[in-house]
Order: sequence, then C-alpha cells, then structure tokens
Amino acid sequence: MTEYDHVTDDMEAVVGATELPARLKDEVYEAINRKAEETGEVTVEQATDIATGVENRYIETRVDPLDPVGTVSAQSIGEPGTQMTMNTFHYAGVAEIDVTQGLPRLIELVDARKTPDTPMMTVHLDDEYGTDREKAHEVVWSIEATRILALGDVSTNVADMLVRIDLNDDTLLERWPTHSDPSKVAAIIAETIEDSLGVNTRQSGTVVEFGPNEPSYRELLQLVERLREIVFKGIEEIERVVIRKEEIDGDEEFVLYTEGSAFGDALDIEGVDASRTTCNNIHEIYRNLGVEAARETIIDETKNTLEEQGLDDVNVRHLMLVADMMTTNGEIDSIGRHGISGSKDSVLARAAFEVTVNHLLDAAIHGEYDELDGVIENVIAGKPISLGTGDVDLRMGSRVVGDD
Repeated sequence: MTEYDHVTDDMEAVVGATELPARLKDEVYEAINRKAEETGEVTVEQATDIATGVENRYIETRVDPLDPVGTVSAQSIGEPGTQMTMNTFHYAGVAEIDVTQGLPRLIELVDARKTPDTPMMTVHLDDEYGTDREKAHEVVWSIEATRILALGDVSTNVADMLVRIDLNDDTLLERWPTHSDPSKVAAIIAETIEDSLGVNTRQSGTVVEFGPNEPSYRELLQLVERLREIVFKGIEEIERVVIRKEEIDGDEEFVLYTEGSAFGDALDIEGVDASRTTCNNIHEIYRNLGVEAARETIIDETKNTLEEQGLDDVNVRHLMLVADMMTTNGEIDSIGRHGISGSKDSVLARAAFEVTVNHLLDAAIHGEYDELDGVIENVIAGKPISLGTGDVDLRMGSRVVGDD
C-alpha cells in the first residue's frame, strides 16, 4: 500500500497497470490524494481518469524509435539562439552586479569555459543568519575580500622611508565583529603585513608603520603596491558581495550575491546553507559536488539564459540531452573540436566540423576507416542517413508456392 491515505487498493491496481515509470506513478498517487483532500472523496473512476490522462500524455511525449533527437535538439536550441542579444545584462533583480547573458553566456556554457567572463555565486544562509541582518553581514565579511584600502588611509613618507596606515576604528569593528578593541584588530593586520611582505612593523593604536629593510625609493613603492594586494579577511576571488532581502517559499530571508566565485571555500563558511548555494561556474560545481551536480547546473544555466531572453518555449529535454552529452564520460566536455565533435569516431564527421584538412590527413596517415554510421558522414557520401526510415532495410523475397 502507498503512503497516501486516500489511495485504495483498487486505485493502486489501476495506477499499477499503466505504463508509467515509478516516479510518475508516485505523482499520480499524490494527485489522487490531493484531489481527495480538496473534494472530500475520489472514486475509482476518477482515479482511473487521472491515471489514464497522465499515461496518455506520457505516451504522447515519448520519442519514436530512430527519431533524430540530436538534430532536433540542435535545431531547437540553435534557432532561438539566432534571436539572442550579444550584450551583458544586469543580473535579474540585482542591478549592482553584471553577469554575462544572452548568446555569449550560451557559448560559454557549451564551450565549457574553465572560467566564466563574469563569475558569481548566489549564497543562501542558514537559520538566524538568513533573518538577522547583523548575522548576515558577518557572513558577508567572511566572504568578501578585505584589502587595505577598505580599512583606512595609506600614506608614504619618502623622507623617512616609511609607509603609514591610519586604520578606521569603525570599519575594523564592523569587519571583525568578534573583537571589541580596534587596536587588537590593528595588531592582527600588522602581523599579516609582516608575514606577507617580510618587513618589521610598528603599531601604535590603530596606526601601523613599516618600511623597506634597506633604504630604497623603488623598494618603498613596491611595498605599497604589494600592500594593496594583501587580503586581510575573506576570500581573495570575491571582489564584492551584495546583500538583498528576498521572499523565498513565503518567508523573507537575506540572500548574498557575489562578484567572483570560490564555491568550495564559500561552502565551508559558517552560516552558509550549502544545500542551496549555487555558482555559475560549472567546473567549480563539478570539482566540489560531482558530475551529476554539474549536469544539473548546465541544464539550469542554459534554461535561465534562454528564459532571460524571453525564449522559454525551448523544451527542457533538448537542454538535458546537451548536458548528458557533455557529462556522459564522467567529466565536463565541451561541444566543439576540443570536446565532443573532435572526439567522434567518424573521420568525415570530425572533418566536417573544423580543421578539415588536418583530420583527413591524420586519418590517411593512420589508415582510419569510416563506417558511415552517422548523419553527417552519410550526407557527405550521398547515402540515406541511418535514422528514421533510412534505418529500415526492405528486401523483396521469393516464395515458391507448391504442394504441401
């Protein structure tokens, strides 16, 4: 018996007799149960109507044998792609952060670029961190890279060969909320400078001074340049974090949007909800969560990119096929001559895509043989493709009719 209260044995027998897969059967049971809770009662006939309706829809949407799904998917994604813009848009709802959208983003995804042009993360927060603004800001300062220019003023005394840092008390206490004494935070900063630059520092309250080990104008200027690159708190790759209050599943909570991404480091920070936090870099998802999560990210990112352009009528199954092809080997392969198209078994299919002469020359040198199994190579050879009716072989036979 199912876990649903209103599903009887007769209803279960009706649903069990359908051709639906187990996942869809569970959804039918849930629909019957929900209908019963709304109306008070569901008859076996009504349950049959629900199950039959779902089964008919399921059978209609199944792909016929020998249907060229790859070609249909390519057409279904490629044609809307001609209507996409070439611009970089603001992220939906977050005007402060620019992310690549439109055709450039779609190309990034199918090319499986190691680093997107505008990497970003959407960071969801746990428990009180998501509802308390001060707690949310603690996470912000743990993620956003804090450099010296955000903490105070830097000046250079050429006469005394000294770099002087006047730290801001309020900024120190804001970014290090667990400390109540600015001078203690200044001591942490001074120690970080010593470790990073290899110099001796002098600290007085919130003033830190240091200089080159040997008097040198060039060394002094280089120290200032290197000082500006030191990350005193946060993640080096995250340049900026925007905090917004949003309504999610009926509840209001704070969500962080980052400029830059370091997915693995962000998941380790206290207060970050690792189960909902996402990143637009599919390779970072792959390294931290595995190939299945990377596949889902490719689907979601391509779907969101198309929807952002108003092209939300592309069937998700086309995007799923692309994602499946890109991740079928357990790694992320691009769709191009360095990935899927360049690794096809057929010489002619590889040659038809890019660098034609190289492929044909290499194949000739190594004595490769083309089986002419795919679409491209059969079109080149002028033969019927081995899909649809082209895969059906009809022969006329002869039968001798005589005495049995």
